[in-house]
Amino acid sequence: MSGDRLQNIVNRLTDRLKRDVLVEKSLYDIRQVVQSDRAVLYHFYKQWQGRVTCEMLSAIELSILGSTGPDECFNGDYAALYEAGRVRSITDIEVEPIHPCHRDFLRSLKVRANLVVPILTNKGLWGLLIAHQCSGPRTWSRSDIEFMEKQAQNMAMSPTIQDS
Repeated sequence: MSGDRLQNIVNRLTDRLKRDVLVEKSLYDIRQVVQSDRAVLYHFYKQWQGRVTCEMLSAIELSILGSTGPDECFNGDYAALYEAGRVRSITDIEVEPIHPCHRDFLRSLKVRANLVVPILTNKGLWGLLIAHQCSGPRTWSRSDIEFMEKQAQNMAMSPTIQDS
């Protein structure tokens, strides 16, 4: 293997590690500051298809790592809203006027309330930062929303995310 190829592999691995550390720290901070039961990164690996690639949890049984989401619910319409900067907070999935398949999907993840903030890079919608409250309904405060938005902006500005 040539030195250049080896260096390229090392550089890619280093960038991926830096990105993973940034994501984990952001999710850890969200769990500490927002005090949610679960904080996750839903990363889009191709247009409108993604999965939960990292999570921080209040209890291991809340893990949804690898979850791909309800493809039949998350279509181009929803994606376009997030790509336009939509922030969505739901106080209680049982009373919020959401699509039944979305409600069923959130129930399957043990979600009762959620807060979703897009991570927008120059290339578009890279992912979603999501806080879940599983223990019951929750009204998300303005400071919760602002903190999540700040975390998403910090991630979006990182070269390791912009280049991935």
